[in-house]
Amino acid sequence: MEGGATVADKAEFKECLRLTWTQPYILQLVLSAGIGGLLFGYDTGVISGALLYIRDDFTAVEKSTVLRETIVSMAVAGAIVGAGFGGWMNDKFGRKPSILIADALFLAGALIMAIAPTPVVIIVGRIFVGLGVGMASMTAPLYISEASPARIRGALVSTNGLLITGGQFMAYLINLAFTRVTGTWRWMLGIAGVPALIQFVLMWMLPESPRWLYRQNRKEEASAILRKIYPATEVEQEIDALRRSVEDEIQLEGSIGEQSLLGKLRKALSSKVVRRGLMAGIIAQVAQQFVGINTVMYYSPTIVQLAGFASNNTAMALSLITSGLNAVGSIVSMFFVDRTGRRRLMLISLVGIVLWLGVLGGTFLGAANHAPPVSQLETQQFANQTQTCPEFSPSVSWNCMNCLKAESTCGFCAHDGNKLLPGACLAVSEASRRTCHADHREFYTEGCPNNFGWLALIALGAYIVSYSPGMGTVPWIVNSEIYPLRFRGVCGGIAAVANWVSNLIVTQTFLSLTKALGTSATFFLFCAISFLALVVVFFTVPETKGLQFEEVEKMLERKDYKPWKRYYPDDPPKGREIGLAVA
Repeated sequence: MEGGATVADKAEFKECLRLTWTQPYILQLVLSAGIGGLLFGYDTGVISGALLYIRDDFTAVEKSTVLRETIVSMAVAGAIVGAGFGGWMNDKFGRKPSILIADALFLAGALIMAIAPTPVVIIVGRIFVGLGVGMASMTAPLYISEASPARIRGALVSTNGLLITGGQFMAYLINLAFTRVTGTWRWMLGIAGVPALIQFVLMWMLPESPRWLYRQNRKEEASAILRKIYPATEVEQEIDALRRSVEDEIQLEGSIGEQSLLGKLRKALSSKVVRRGLMAGIIAQVAQQFVGINTVMYYSPTIVQLAGFASNNTAMALSLITSGLNAVGSIVSMFFVDRTGRRRLMLISLVGIVLWLGVLGGTFLGAANHAPPVSQLETQQFANQTQTCPEFSPSVSWNCMNCLKAESTCGFCAHDGNKLLPGACLAVSEASRRTCHADHREFYTEGCPNNFGWLALIALGAYIVSYSPGMGTVPWIVNSEIYPLRFRGVCGGIAAVANWVSNLIVTQTFLSLTKALGTSATFFLFCAISFLALVVVFFTVPETKGLQFEEVEKMLERKDYKPWKRYYPDDPPKGREIGLAVA
């Protein structure tokens, strides 16, 4: 598709529905490969709920925020390796074997986690799942793109993004379904193997990518597949188009003159156009993660508990809201990104993110300042039934926040009549939970009871609504449009790695930050980083809306290039400025 990324418009979706109805084989290809996106989304969502019950089952996980972060983030670490290895496998062995291996890794990881006797084994399973997710994230969109008719490619590739957000929403529903089942988190994590197994079986029955086959000089096989995808009247035209496209691609690779990755990278960085494009692409990808989105996606139920909702079931039910809003935002983005523009949508998104992260920080600050006191009388009532918090002393005035910050890991057992009245501070254990619940009280280990919880949920929902249509999707679109065609693979790979590494940093540090700085200060920190991202994006990321690839390249090589100016294809060298444009 000429002129930019595969962003589908309304007409393309209509054509997609018509063609998939008349050529059902296309739908079979897309949905089978798209299960990879579903697995990607499911893994993101499922760990957020499973972590609550892993924490309850293993004392070591309860006491160590670093261990909890590691359980979550090792899948991200695995995905970084899987994405890099998957790119090589795609070229060497083909798209179909890569998807099959990704499914095998995901299935193995799901089974390992389901039977894991210790947190260390869970981490091993998470690494396997991450490897599969990384490979699938690289391969599934590529397979769909190469097996799709050109005129509906954008719509079909967009379904992969929808399946990712759909997988996240499905994970929250499944988490909620297994909350009252014995072995809760084992079922939540293990059931992920089912769609992986389904995809493994379906992919055995599907062909290799016709484009990959053509590049391997297996032209008859590629032609046979194209005859299944296209109507008979269009087949020869599409075969000829594929031939010309592959020949152009080979010619472009030859023009680089380097075969090794380091050689291609040196060649790319010697170009001013690539340096400018790569700076914009990496900044957009890093900003996408550093505004804190994966603290919400990976730790959503934990954040709900930090807001003052003690029950695991309640936390997961309320987390459905964030997942649902994220899915809706992805759909909204498809209809507005070409009308509004990439740059403007990102900047509007960042303004909303800064605002609502500030509200979240203020809400958590208010909740901490109004935390109910710890009562010596209330605490002593439990002294004969369970262990009270070792650090608690009647001579020191404590509130719920002091109790939760105790070094020995303590929890707050709220008053049985009014949660805002003085309660008891107990050492965290299964016995403490049972004793507190038996007295019809709530046991808090993450946040304290308060009257600000619903405001925090509203701010969290508004943050997702601000993020999803803009910063959630636009950085990927910008990265697909801003590099010269001959360097798109290497530059896109660098930017994707920057995204994954930023994801890993945020995921591995969030809970530690809430313990070291406090929840409110952590969200204020993300608010400050998001404001910095707003400024940096404004001064480094140009508008690519409506520009063809060649026009983007010409814009980046101009001597008077400034990212905050809007350039048009017919402009003279000086450019035409529309103020400090965000259009």
